[in-house]
Amino acid sequence: MASAAEQMAANLSLSQFAKATELKKRLWFTLGALIVFRLLSHVPLPGLDPRALQTLFDTTKGGVLDFFNTFSGGALTRMSLIALGVMPYITASIIVQLATSLSPALAAIKKEGESGRKKLNQYTRYGTVLLTAIQGYFIAVGLETWGTSSGIEAVIVNPYLFRVTTVISLIGGTMFLMWLGEQITSRGIGNGISLIIMAGIVSQLPTALANVFEGGRTGSMSPILIGGVIIGVIGLVALIVFMERAQRKVLIQYPKRQTAKGMMQGDKSFLPLKINTANVIPPIFASSLLLMPLTISQFAGQRVAGESTWGDFIITVNQYLQHGTPLYMALYAFGIIFFCFFYTAVVFNPEETADNLKRYGGFIPGIRPGKTTADYLDYVLTRITVLGAAYLTFICLVPEYLVAQAGIPFYLGGTSLLIVVNVTIDTVTQIQSHLLAHQYGDLIKKAKLKGGMRR
Repeated sequence: MASAAEQMAANLSLSQFAKATELKKRLWFTLGALIVFRLLSHVPLPGLDPRALQTLFDTTKGGVLDFFNTFSGGALTRMSLIALGVMPYITASIIVQLATSLSPALAAIKKEGESGRKKLNQYTRYGTVLLTAIQGYFIAVGLETWGTSSGIEAVIVNPYLFRVTTVISLIGGTMFLMWLGEQITSRGIGNGISLIIMAGIVSQLPTALANVFEGGRTGSMSPILIGGVIIGVIGLVALIVFMERAQRKVLIQYPKRQTAKGMMQGDKSFLPLKINTANVIPPIFASSLLLMPLTISQFAGQRVAGESTWGDFIITVNQYLQHGTPLYMALYAFGIIFFCFFYTAVVFNPEETADNLKRYGGFIPGIRPGKTTADYLDYVLTRITVLGAAYLTFICLVPEYLVAQAGIPFYLGGTSLLIVVNVTIDTVTQIQSHLLAHQYGDLIKKAKLKGGMRR
């Protein structure tokens, strides 16, 4: 039998949505913030020739810059103020979380509650500024000499002035995006950073689909390949939805209690453990850590190519780490698997869950309360996390490899689809939660009115 919450969720209608004024305000705010994000992606850095820049990026299609461009919504190829997107912020948050697990001092700060969380967020912001400054400097230096051997110069101002303005502009753009994501989380419908990444990917989907069908029209792509892409995308979406909703339900038994009629009755419940507890975090984290040094080496290599052994080494590394190469795929898979287990350990604490069950009298049938319950939960969680990590690795790597080999746009790859589908599911869940809260509020108001009339 469905629970009361599930029945109420099934009864949600458009009329109830129209009455939820608070939810509509949040949706309009989220939509407005995403429009601002898309407008900023078209504001270029000062001192660049857009035509020369487009010519240079056309020579690197299919490389790591195209993959980075996927997450920035095309802002990198336009070299806009938000060319780096939110990747520096994500990388900084990864470093802070890893440091929290390794450093006792930071672990103690984390346990301070709200004040500790604010301190760690401040450290993340400092790290974001530092990483953006480093990446921005190497991008500026690389753009100065990129294409000069072919007679193409993208930078049309003084090089030193260009470096300063580029670093300052990119820092401002990334910090603004970080702030915008936090505002969407608090004043919108949640998942601010994820929504920004998804908006960047979705904005490029129409162009990607148009290019695929244009390739079929011109004969550069066979109709069989296009049909296979469409079927593959539909199959991937179905697999992602199925796996994201899959759960391992652990039976929780509560002791028998005296009821109003004098009968002894025991309650049963379930502890749902998601197969993919880490959600979309592992691919985003792995991509962020992998793309940051690759972006630096890509632009730095443009400047020192052929000038020294070190420059030739950077170019060789970039070639081996191009999208779709075995080394890139191996590092990407390792990052996904690592962050699956790491983030699952961060968001779910078996010891704390076991203590809460013991405090409220709950227990798992056949398992002793306390440490034995914690060990059992850790055992179950580890087993399902292995399955979740394998699923994420398959979704992200196999389609990406096929995309790289067949020349299909990155926006139709597994990582992009995973992010779009996951964030869409989470957003719909957030909207349903707000509608349910509004419906419960109306029921409480009606109950109070009836109670007042009886008096």
